[in-house]
Amino acid sequence: MFTGTGTALVTPFRRDGSLDEPTLRALIKRQMEAGIDFLVPCGTTGESPTLTHEEHLRIVEIAVELAKGRVPVLAGAGGYNTAEVIVLARELAEIGADGILSVTPYYNKPTQEGLFQHYRAIAEAITLPMVLYSVQGRTGVNIEPGTVGRLAAIENIVGIKEASGNMSQMSAILNAVPDDFSVISGDDAITLPLIALGGRGVISVLSNEMPAEMALLTRFALDGDFPAAREIHRRIHPLMEVNFVESNPIPVKAAMAQMGLLEPVWRLPLVRPKAESAVRIRSVLESLHLVTAAAPADEAATLSHAAAHAAA
Repeated sequence: MFTGTGTALVTPFRRDGSLDEPTLRALIKRQMEAGIDFLVPCGTTGESPTLTHEEHLRIVEIAVELAKGRVPVLAGAGGYNTAEVIVLARELAEIGADGILSVTPYYNKPTQEGLFQHYRAIAEAITLPMVLYSVQGRTGVNIEPGTVGRLAAIENIVGIKEASGNMSQMSAILNAVPDDFSVISGDDAITLPLIALGGRGVISVLSNEMPAEMALLTRFALDGDFPAAREIHRRIHPLMEVNFVESNPIPVKAAMAQMGLLEPVWRLPLVRPKAESAVRIRSVLESLHLVTAAAPADEAATLSHAAAHAAA
């Protein structure tokens, strides 16, 4: 079900910092029209730690409503309190989500046995398929290959979003899990090599900006047409890099604002990109013809004003 390109959806906010439902609907429709394979609302890219419980449920509800069986919805449900994650996962199941993406507990840094028991408890409490999410650089916790292998034996744990950046570890995970277990890249730039090793796709940040291109890159790679996939990868690689010039999702939302897709608003503790970062983002967008070269001179000032207003 979760193969190909899934978009880690950003969450659009209005200038006053509230959830922008009309823009969210437009962004989701844009994704499906571009041929994306599945939707991933309320993850880190969606600023999930800043969302209220009601907003989290509402965003997933809108995604499910618009997807209408056309594409699966893999909804974010992770955290460092196992009992709370179970409550949220059950609520998302009731809304109609097709699966749960669950990031490792952060800050309390459980052992590998703790991770196993955490994920087993969630899996046993729901019937939905669950995808693990390992991103040590942001959580301080890594799911080791042996632990992934143990978890893969649980029927409704169906995959892992692997964002360690460690290709050797990804290879070891592929060796430790059955063929029907999906190993999915958590980094756009690693999508191509991971698929070459046997991975099933990507949960992408870049597809917020260029959904058709990222979906096509992944399909080419999964079909074994690596020359065609490499051609796309090389062309859009500068955007993959600049999307992480500052903490995600600061750059991608700045880029989307410059593209006219949403308001340039983040929730604290995220703030607008630095002026030099905004210039770099603009330059890459221009090189890919995503915006015109005639940028407003006060682009950085516009971003600054919007972010300051949202924080006020």
